[in-house]
Amino acid sequence: MPKTTFTRDEIQSFAQLSPFELKDKFIQIAQAAQADKPGQKDKSQTQMLNAGRGNPNWVATGPREAFYALGYFSLSESRRVWTADNLGGMPERAGAGARFDTFVRQHPDLPGIELLQDCVAYAVERFGFDKDAFVHELTDSTIGDNYPVPDRMLPHAERIVRGYVDDEMFDKRPPAGTMSLFATEGGTAAMCYIFDSLMKNGILKKGDKIALMVPVFTPYIEIPELDTYEFDVVNVHASRFAETGVREWRYPAEEVAKLADPAVKMVCVVNPSNPPSLALSQRVADQIKDVVATQNPNLLIVTDDVYGTFVEGFRSLAADLPRNTLLVYSYSKHYGCTGHRLGVIGLNDDNVIDEMLAKLPQAEKDRLNKRYGTLTLEPEKIRFIDRLVADSRQVALNHTAGLSLPQQVMMSLFSLFDMLEEGQAYKARIRAIVRQRLDLLLEGAQMKIADDPKRAGYYIELDLLAEAERVHGKDFAAFLEKNYEPVDPLFRLAEQTSVVLLNGGGFDGPGWSVRVSLANLDDLDYLKIGHHLRAIFTDYAEEWKASKA
Repeated sequence: MPKTTFTRDEIQSFAQLSPFELKDKFIQIAQAAQADKPGQKDKSQTQMLNAGRGNPNWVATGPREAFYALGYFSLSESRRVWTADNLGGMPERAGAGARFDTFVRQHPDLPGIELLQDCVAYAVERFGFDKDAFVHELTDSTIGDNYPVPDRMLPHAERIVRGYVDDEMFDKRPPAGTMSLFATEGGTAAMCYIFDSLMKNGILKKGDKIALMVPVFTPYIEIPELDTYEFDVVNVHASRFAETGVREWRYPAEEVAKLADPAVKMVCVVNPSNPPSLALSQRVADQIKDVVATQNPNLLIVTDDVYGTFVEGFRSLAADLPRNTLLVYSYSKHYGCTGHRLGVIGLNDDNVIDEMLAKLPQAEKDRLNKRYGTLTLEPEKIRFIDRLVADSRQVALNHTAGLSLPQQVMMSLFSLFDMLEEGQAYKARIRAIVRQRLDLLLEGAQMKIADDPKRAGYYIELDLLAEAERVHGKDFAAFLEKNYEPVDPLFRLAEQTSVVLLNGGGFDGPGWSVRVSLANLDDLDYLKIGHHLRAIFTDYAEEWKASKA
């Protein structure tokens, strides 16, 4: 294959972009390449393979069917109260459970009704719900005829999602105490709310030192750089190698030790990681626990655990360090529901943030009392988890805050589905999908990765420079560094093969690494991507050999 038509200066300029913005450039290049294949009669035969986006190409159909079945029951409840052409009334609580049972018996062939019945029965049994109250919450929320009350999260929904977190994020071994949840518009909103409220409440200040465990999802890199925050960022690098040319993507003890500095106010971690897609090792979790216990007791931890369900026996840092940790979880990847925008923030009721608020100087307390004074006569007693809710609506609109009620119902049904045998079978199936795709990618690329039982496999990060050293030695790696920009392979892939990947350097990973999403293409597409990667790699090797001749 020929070299890319872009100059080194052009490539350097584009490399300054966020990887997600650079991806759009690669898509443009790939689309142009599709249109310009010389001699090709059917342009549609050149398929663009965009493995740059993490949106999965699977969806969980069962809980969605249950949701639609619930919609029909909810409308029947509305029409029962008031029927006039297209006019209905608000569903009533009294007798709702018995009416639901009657509806199920009368509509045995309605798609999703059996799973819905199982979800309701399981929730009533496991959580001890009053059936009328629970069914009424489901129906009234599906209709969406009220503002969210409580605004942070509906009471039954919170109990259900807490149970889901206990099962999937805490490996059914939750920490002591109660975790309060705030339902948010996906994990992205959760991130924004957390950074904003920590600043608004004086827990973090502009210019404070924070740590990022890298490589990491790019917004965690870019948000601290905004002029609102201008944090002094310390990177904790996953720099360990399993062998020459094969990265472990694990954190050495000396890197984790950076968190022991009391000046480090907060650390952000995506666990399992993005892009390497590995859950933290127990060794690192234990070291962070020791740091908090002995050297940095007020260290705040933000753990983004969206990929936790892809690792057997996953256990969040929020389970080991509940007092210090804000947990972020999104349903988007596991259930293929990025468009639903379903996420939660979790914070144990016994936490260091509320302690820090209580110890603020009086002048700061006075400022915050004024900020939240319209919400209660005792604003100092508002917990941080509830301040997040108020801040999400500029305080003044706190009375209309909260995630939309149909979204909270969908979240509840996804969670209950997971607790049933069908949901566990679904989980095993999507885990197998990403692992199959990883195997096919590596088969085509002929590249080696470290064996790791904590691999989620939702993404893979491949270090092409390390692979160069593994296959051809340090001279070849030095040749690549001297003659090409780290993102040159991605320009070649887009231009010559219509393959779109993301640059690992944009995630504060090694400059020559690439991120491949294993979630959003057909299985055999990953074999093709692997072959294209190997072909590009071979081209570089031929150029290197020719340069020595």
